[in-house]
Amino acid sequence: MTDQHTVLFVCVHNAGRSQMAAGWLRHLAGDRVEVLSAGSAPKDSINPVAVEAMAEVGIDIAGEQPKLLSDSAVQQSDVVVTMGCGDACPFYPGTRYEDWALDDPAGQGIEAVRPIRDEIKARVEALIASL
Repeated sequence: MTDQHTVLFVCVHNAGRSQMAAGWLRHLAGDRVEVLSAGSAPKDSINPVAVEAMAEVGIDIAGEQPKLLSDSAVQQSDVVVTMGCGDACPFYPGTRYEDWALDDPAGQGIEAVRPIRDEIKARVEALIASL
């Protein structure tokens, strides 16, 4: 990667999947990628089980805050990765979109969230390789 890319992760609540994906991308790509995340209907705080699952692999997302999806976040992104936000995500020509079908960690215990976390890591690694 020579140019810095901007990647936006979007899910409904911006409290689980998108936050874990953002954490992985920051961890694996460092400052080579600008990382954004947002939700179409953000929660008040991040899912504590998602925080716990990421902490198990040495990534701290506890200080993150769910954010409302905005047109400007989509417009400034080179890649928009959606995770179950459906039609709530605005579409702009020239922007690369990926839809990741992932289980929602909301209401799940740590045993159910770990495989989601690991699947997100694999997808983020593939995303990095494609940039």
